[in-house]
Amino acid sequence: MHRYVLSCNAASEDLEPVVLAVHELIHRLPVTAKSADRDGIRVEDGRIINRVYNGPVLLDAIARNQTIKTTPTSGAYKGVPVTVTPIRDREGNAIGAIGIVDITGIFDLATLMEHQSAILKQVCGKDPCPLDSEKISSRR
Repeated sequence: MHRYVLSCNAASEDLEPVVLAVHELIHRLPVTAKSADRDGIRVEDGRIINRVYNGPVLLDAIARNQTIKTTPTSGAYKGVPVTVTPIRDREGNAIGAIGIVDITGIFDLATLMEHQSAILKQVCGKDPCPLDSEKISSRR
């Protein structure tokens, strides 16, 4: 039986099976991970892009020992929303971190709602939509 043990000294090869599984689980969105003391791994499009990855948000999540949702200003994912969370030991200490590209951060719901009325007017010609002639009751 195979067994994987993660530690603060885990190499990128040690993290690989978990990172690849998470990558598949979230429909092949980019995933990164690293241990506290060693270089990490970056996976995109079903393959390993980098085995010596040390993204700034991974480093910050380990140092702060907390989940971070942000848009990095540097690194491979500069300008792209990410969520990174620490991997903790039994005592709650951050021994590493794993991160994903956060597609929910790409959609700004507040802005979409602000523009909803204008979008409906463009589509329907007036607000609210649908027009009286388009309502289900008018088809009977």
